[in-house]
Amino acid sequence: MNLTRNPIVWAILAFALVVIGMSTLYTVPETRQAVVLRLDRPVRIVNAYDPRASFGRTDAGLVAKWPFVETVRFVDKRVLDLDMPEQTVLSTDQLRLVVDAFARFRIVDPLRMIQTVGTEDRVAEALARILGSRLRNELGKQPFAALLSPERSELMEDIQQSVNRQARQYGAEILDVRIKRADLPTGAPLDSAYSRMRSAREQEALNIRAQGDKQAQLIRAAAEAQAAQIYAASFGKDPDFYAFYRAMDAYRKTFKDSSTTMVLSTGNEFMREFEGRKPAR
Repeated sequence: MNLTRNPIVWAILAFALVVIGMSTLYTVPETRQAVVLRLDRPVRIVNAYDPRASFGRTDAGLVAKWPFVETVRFVDKRVLDLDMPEQTVLSTDQLRLVVDAFARFRIVDPLRMIQTVGTEDRVAEALARILGSRLRNELGKQPFAALLSPERSELMEDIQQSVNRQARQYGAEILDVRIKRADLPTGAPLDSAYSRMRSAREQEALNIRAQGDKQAQLIRAAAEAQAAQIYAASFGKDPDFYAFYRAMDAYRKTFKDSSTTMVLSTGNEFMREFEGRKPAR
């Protein structure tokens, strides 16, 4: 019997070739890095991350490996998000804050990642623990106002550099760290904080008013002293005119109301200006 004419033999051969072909060839996408393992030991990396390589000019595509001996582990090449759980921080001014932060990272050394933690999810868990600890330590050294000021960007850069040094042991790189929200916790702590802030602002307002009253008294006293000097100088230059001016001012204030009635004795000093002045001899 000729085996080459048996269709079952050809079917078995075709199936074996398909299996060998599928075990030999694999596709590496542009967005992934491939770590080739030979008997669970890494031997090479295909389409490794290179910041200088432009999209479409990488080692991605159809790649061959030794069948049944080598396996492939794919690692994401894109920027990954790390959404941090809310952290409770005690600031230097004794305010308990709830901080909601996030980070972005990338796997730049897939071989180290596989050797240390194994998967991207475990890298994210490790980085979340490191970043959470660093956030509590660094933000706990700052007052609440610093978290709302432009200085916060410099603080986040310092945290990013610090976390990056630890992220390298997992083959990762931290690209960005940001605070989405920094609020006081709701309930009694928030009401207490508002009360302290209100008392502090009221005390500050009292101090400002006291300083303003003091300045007003000094200005008023200086103005009155200057006015007295002017009056004294005027009286010294022309005593008769000064007396006439003072009398007219007194009449204006006294008879401002048309219904005012006065009963005075003859020769009263107050009405002297109405009697006229005797010409000087």
